[in-house]
Parts: sequence; structure tokens; C-alpha cells
Amino acid sequence: MSRAIHRLALAALITASFACRVAAADFPTTPPAPGPAPALHIPSPVRQILPNGLEVISVRRADLPLVTARLLIRRGGEMDPPKLAGLASLTANLLTKGAAGRTAPQIAADAEALGGSLDAYAGWDQSSVGITVTTPKIDAALALLADVVRQPTFAPDELARARKQAADDLELLLSQPTALASLASSRAVFGEGAYGHPRGGTPESLKRITRADVLKLHEELYRPDNAILVMTGDITPEQALALAQRRFGDWAKPASALPPLPAANGHPTLPALLVIDQPGGGQAGVVAAHAAPRRDDARFYVGTVANAVLGGSYSARLNEEIRIKRGLSYGANSSFDPRRDGGLWLASAQTKNPSAVQVVQLMQGEFDRLGKTPVAAAELAARKATLVGAYGRSLETTAGLARRVGELAVYGVDLDEVGRYVDAVEAVTPAQIEDYARAYLGPTGRHVVVVGDASVFAAAMHRAYPQSRQISKKLLDLDNANLEASGHGSH
Repeated sequence: MSRAIHRLALAALITASFACRVAAADFPTTPPAPGPAPALHIPSPVRQILPNGLEVISVRRADLPLVTARLLIRRGGEMDPPKLAGLASLTANLLTKGAAGRTAPQIAADAEALGGSLDAYAGWDQSSVGITVTTPKIDAALALLADVVRQPTFAPDELARARKQAADDLELLLSQPTALASLASSRAVFGEGAYGHPRGGTPESLKRITRADVLKLHEELYRPDNAILVMTGDITPEQALALAQRRFGDWAKPASALPPLPAANGHPTLPALLVIDQPGGGQAGVVAAHAAPRRDDARFYVGTVANAVLGGSYSARLNEEIRIKRGLSYGANSSFDPRRDGGLWLASAQTKNPSAVQVVQLMQGEFDRLGKTPVAAAELAARKATLVGAYGRSLETTAGLARRVGELAVYGVDLDEVGRYVDAVEAVTPAQIEDYARAYLGPTGRHVVVVGDASVFAAAMHRAYPQSRQISKKLLDLDNANLEASGHGSH
């Protein structure tokens, strides 16, 4: 019996060993090459205009009985008055919290009865309210959408609740070093310009906002000649126009002109490298920022691909150098945010306080490398594949398609570009990326903000960057372009 057991065990060991060798031999050591870009077939958006100036854009996709309706206002956080940061965001948030005699719970229940839910927000250059429902419910959904956009209540108790929620969200945000560094970097790039302030508000500005402020902003901006109604899904252009006329045709265009757009860019007053001291902070947030071209700039797709190479995914350069090779962060990335009158490039990473200087150097080195050496063909193909795949996924739903088309409409870009994205990305060359990086991502105009316990790294930072400046988080005032409360100097 013992010999039989021994033979069986030996046979099992030999079999397992052979299986391991086969598995090891069969397991690939490199990822597969990116496949060909998928072909996207998107119907051309149809643009129509009501007599009151409301722009109606529809894209028919009849494969599912669903329709997304999204109403966009061509203004957003840039319209916040001085010292009232967060007003546009609060105004949009309150639209669904009471309208046309309904309370917030009643509006939510009405939307749920239609099988959908209303979402509302204000970004840069736009404010938006949207809902997705089945095709038979689209008329009722548009009626609800019209009520919240045209007849919001702005009840005092809902304003107080929304203001408290915004303040709580902001407090959490300001406790995160990378998030705080990102807010400060906007001030560094745009100064006192409209894009420089925190769109979600500041601790002091949220306290100042009154119901009269909200009513005034709504009256000035929420008007048919400043609005776009996007409908995507199982709906024809004829149906879209008829429904828009039925629910929004009597929305009167005011006789007064729209308020002028404020200057988006101001004169930057902060140094090229700013340290915000957060005593006792467990980690340091590092952000490098550049001004970006406008959304309608001809090199938009070059910037998009350049961002993908720099930090747009896990395998991009920033994460490769900072996390994968050196283990200095859980993640490093970049973003490219072009807007109506400019935009913002951001690279960010969170690291241990002692490695803050090293991360600053690595981050800046990657920006510089992008403008000095061509991107290798294999690397470029992989990054393009990531972009194309993400774009395709974003169009899988009617809501995603509405967001993409709405963005083009807000920025005055040819609506047919929604179907040309893949070709435009694939056409970007290494030489174009180099030229773009030299023009927009070089040392000139770069701003770096580091938030952390400066007692750990301040001396080393000053040796590496003698022109850097330090301010205390306790004295931070996000309402001011120089980030400091009046009467307080920097170190």
C-alpha cells in the first residue's frame, strides 16, 4: 500500500511540475499589441432653433427605447460674482430641490415614477439638468425638466441645506493635500480671473450667498436664448422639435441682454513654486499646472493625446516614473481641461513628505521630456488605444452621447466632430506632440504647488528651488488671488 501511495504521489508531483513548466512557457511576458481602432457609427446631430432662441439638438439612436434629455445653459462657475464663489453651483443644485409648487421629495418621486432621476450641476462654461427615460415617457420628462429650469422655488430652507452640504464637502476637500494644491494651482495660473476661484465656493463665500443672489443669477442666465436642449436616443428630429416647442416654446426671451462674460484669465501673482504648510499633515500633495488653449483650438486633439502620454492612464509616464518605478505614490496622473476662454493642464501626485522634492523634480522632468524627445511608436499606439476605447465606452449610453454632443454645442464646435474623434486621435503624430509640449508645457508659465508638512521638506525644497515661497494653511484665503488673507505676508 505504501509503495502504491508513493508512486501516486510521485506521479502527481511530476504532472504538477510539467503543468507549471507548460503554464510558464505559455504565459505571455508582454501585453498584446493594441488592435485596430473600432469603427464608430454615430448619426449626425441635427440642430434646430425655436423662435425664442432655444437651440434643439437631437441624435437618433433607435436600437433601444430610451431617450436622454439634457438642458444646458451656456454659462457656469465663471459667472460667480467676486466674493460669491459657488453661486452658480448652488443655483444649479437647487433647481431640483423645489419647483412649480413641488417640494424636493415630490420632484424626486415624479422623476422616479417616470423611471429616471434628475441630475443638475454647474461646471465651467455651462450649467446642466438632465434625465433619461423610456421613449413613451419623454414628453412627461420634458414637462418636469421645464418646471425645474423655469420655475424653481429656491426655498430658504433648501438653500440653507445646500449651503451646509457644500461647506461640508469643501471642508473635506481642503483636508486633502492634493485637492487643496489643485485649487491653489488654479489661482496660480488664472490669478484674479474668473477661472481662478474655486467653483464649489470657499468657506467665506458660501456664508455670503443669499436667496436674492441665487434669484438674480437665475434670472440673468436661465433664458431660452442662452440654452441648448439636447435629446439623444429613440427620437427623430421632427419629434424632438415638436416636443421642445410644446414644453419650452412659451419660454419668453427677455428683452435685456445677457450679462457680459468676465475675463477668464487674470494676472498671476503667485510664484512658480508655492509651498502651503500643513503642520502635521501625513502626506504631501504635489500639483504642476499650465494654462491650456481654448476648447475650440485647432490642436485640441494633439493636447488630448499629449495628456494621454503624460498621465492619462495607469501606464502613462507620470505613474510609470513616480509609482511603478519608485513607489513614491499610490498614483500620479494628469488632466487636460480646455474651456471657452482658455483651460488648465494639471499633473498631480500624493507622496510622503520626505519625498516631496523628488516628486516635484520627476513631475517637471516628464513635462520637459514631452517637448524634447519624440514619443515612441509603440507607446503612442498604446495611449491612442486607451483614448479610443474610453471614448467608445462613453458613447454606449444615450446619457454619454448627450454629454459629448452637449460639450461640442456649448463650445461652438462642429457637432459632427462627435463621429470624427477616432480619426482625429489616430492622426496625431509624435512631432505634433513635441511642438505642442514646447508651446504649452515648458518651464515658462509652469506653476507648482506643494501642500504638506513643510518642516519635513522646506529646507530641501528651498535649496532645489530658491525662488519658492511658503505660506501657512491657517492663513489661506481662497477668495484672494494671492491666497493670503489681507494683512498677512508670506515667508
